[in-house]
Amino acid sequence: MSIFRKKSFDLAKSTTNANNLKKSFTAFDLILLGLGAIIGTGVFSLTGMVAAKYSGPAVTISYIIAGVVCILVALAYTELAVMIPASGSVYTYSYIALGEVFAWIMASVIILELTFGAATVAASWSAYTQGILEAGGIIIPKIYAATPFEGGIINLPAVLIVAFASFVLYLGTRDSKRLNIILVIVKLLSVGIFIIVAAPHFQAENWKNFMPFTVNSTLVGASILFFAFTGFSVLAAAAEECKNPTKDLTVGIIGSLIISTIVYVIIAGLLTGMAPFDQLDNAQPLAYALKLNGSTVGSAIVAVGAISGMTTVLMLNIYGQSRIFFAIARDGLLPKIFQKVHPTYDSPYIAILFFALIVALIGGFFPYQTVAQLSSMGALIDYMVVSIIVMLLRIKMPNAVRAFKCPAVFVVAPISLVSCIYLLFKQILDEDGNLLDTGKIIIAWMILVLVLYFIFYYAKQSCQALAYKSKQ
Repeated sequence: MSIFRKKSFDLAKSTTNANNLKKSFTAFDLILLGLGAIIGTGVFSLTGMVAAKYSGPAVTISYIIAGVVCILVALAYTELAVMIPASGSVYTYSYIALGEVFAWIMASVIILELTFGAATVAASWSAYTQGILEAGGIIIPKIYAATPFEGGIINLPAVLIVAFASFVLYLGTRDSKRLNIILVIVKLLSVGIFIIVAAPHFQAENWKNFMPFTVNSTLVGASILFFAFTGFSVLAAAAEECKNPTKDLTVGIIGSLIISTIVYVIIAGLLTGMAPFDQLDNAQPLAYALKLNGSTVGSAIVAVGAISGMTTVLMLNIYGQSRIFFAIARDGLLPKIFQKVHPTYDSPYIAILFFALIVALIGGFFPYQTVAQLSSMGALIDYMVVSIIVMLLRIKMPNAVRAFKCPAVFVVAPISLVSCIYLLFKQILDEDGNLLDTGKIIIAWMILVLVLYFIFYYAKQSCQALAYKSKQ
């Protein structure tokens, strides 16, 4: 057994029944699906933090940069999703194209991306919920409403929403799908209401110092705001259900990302025009800005929409991570217990409960700004590898069936790869080339993952050798 052992392409395709799905999605359906999956925690929470710390009103530019790079990445991502419609995502793609050790590394990156992403959502959900409760005269004591890094003991609301989302997923996809549809509608309505209510309060003087920080800082902001676009992978997963994959996926992915980018730019522009950017560093900037301008009702409506939107994103992250765990366990790289499916609800309940516990601990005890940054870095690494694999498989498997092909792949993929590397390094190194704390965490994470892999690898080798000797 080699650490570069690769998974069979045919075996990977045989593990999914995606080819039996009804082809019912049109381009319009995919645009709506994409808007529901993409617009979430990033715009409701991270916009204020990025404006206050990195970009100022130029957060609008940060959103445009992040959106353009995501469109390029999404095209490559979709080709792989159509070609290999398996639940393991980039983990499975890496296993086929690069080998087992790289698959293990990418599994850890996905865990980093989704775990910290879900924890960010939970922390932001907590902030908006506390805002609504405070408006009604209910104040949660700080020791139960903030992390130890923020002067509390535990962010209890964040822990509770993780428990609720996990319970709904534990009951299976049918009930979670119904709740998700309702919450997506509420979320999109609240975004529209914010734009309508906020527009009259725009003050041009708040934009006089449009880029108060450096260009480099604005690019760092773009790298963090990558988090706001990561939901597009849901569209890639729907590839096999499209009536015309080539046309529908192109329009659906690019359309939803362009619309999301426009919405984000409008919201960011209005937000930084309503209030001085240095006052927006909190987890509920949209509701805060409306309240600051005397729109209490609008603030409450936006807060409810934000809570709805973040609940859907949290459920999506926990669901996605449980499926990744399931796929990794199926390949023998995680304990088989993560393959267990509930006899009544048909859900991978052990994986859901395990992931929920980790998310609750991170969301309850660590500050959302750092957690969000680590999730964004995980996403950038994910997309870098996707850009490499899509080119590699075009060379190694040119005749494989691809219902969707990334246009000009040897132009698009290199551009997305270089862009992701550049944005990633903006979060790893400061302007003087010094390693940031987030960079240290990522490096330490990768070292730990490799050590664990080789411990697992040699332990497995020893067990196989003992088993072979016992048979002789």
